[in-house]
Amino acid sequence: MGSQTILDLISSTIVFGTLTMIALRLNGGTMENIQSFREDIVVQQNLVAVSELLEYDFRKIAYCKNYNTITSPTKAIRYADTSKIIFWTDFPVSRWGSQFDGNGVLDSLTYYVGPTSELADTPNPNDRLLYRVENNSTPRGVNLGVTTFNIQYYDAFRNKLTTPVDSCQLIQYLQITIQVEHPVKWTKYYNTATYDTVYQSAFWRQVRLVAKNLNNR
Repeated sequence: MGSQTILDLISSTIVFGTLTMIALRLNGGTMENIQSFREDIVVQQNLVAVSELLEYDFRKIAYCKNYNTITSPTKAIRYADTSKIIFWTDFPVSRWGSQFDGNGVLDSLTYYVGPTSELADTPNPNDRLLYRVENNSTPRGVNLGVTTFNIQYYDAFRNKLTTPVDSCQLIQYLQITIQVEHPVKWTKYYNTATYDTVYQSAFWRQVRLVAKNLNNR
C-alpha cells in the first residue's frame, strides 16, 4: 500500500469523524431545543391557568345574583394581605343556564400560598402550593410552579394601601403579580451575573384590576 493511499485513508477517516461530530452536535442541539420548548410550554400553560382563574374570580368580588344579599359592597373583601385575600362572591351552580351566574347565596372565597417547606421534595426551592378555598371546604393546594403570588391594594384615589389592610372598605383596585417557574433547572438558561443555572419562568401582572361591584355603592 502506497503512502498516498495511506494518506487518503487517514484523510477520509478525519473527514468522516468530523462529519460525525457535527451531526452529533446538531442532533444534541436539536434535542436541547425540543426539551427547552417543552418546558417553556409547561410553564406558560401553568401561568395561563392561574392568571385566567384569578381574573375570573377577582372580577366577581362583591358579586351576587341577588344583589340585595350584599347590602354594602364595601364589606365584600373580608381580609386583604399581600399573599392572602378573603372575599364574598357567588359561585355558579351550573356551567349552563340561568344558574351559571350563581344562585343568589353568598359564598366565601379564599386565595393564599403556602410556605416553600410544603414542596421541599421538589428540586425548585422556591415553588409553593396555591390554595383556592371555597367556603369552609378543606384547603387543598395545587402545585403549578407558583413562586410569586403578590397582591397590592389601592383606594379610589389610587393610593397604595398598607398591608394587611385595616379598612378593607377603602379598596377599589387590585394589582396582582404572579410568577411561575419550572420545577427543574435547565442548564441552557443561566444568570449572566452569577453564571448559575436558573429555572425557566413566566411572569404575569394585572395592573389596577377593578371588580365593578366594589364601585356599586
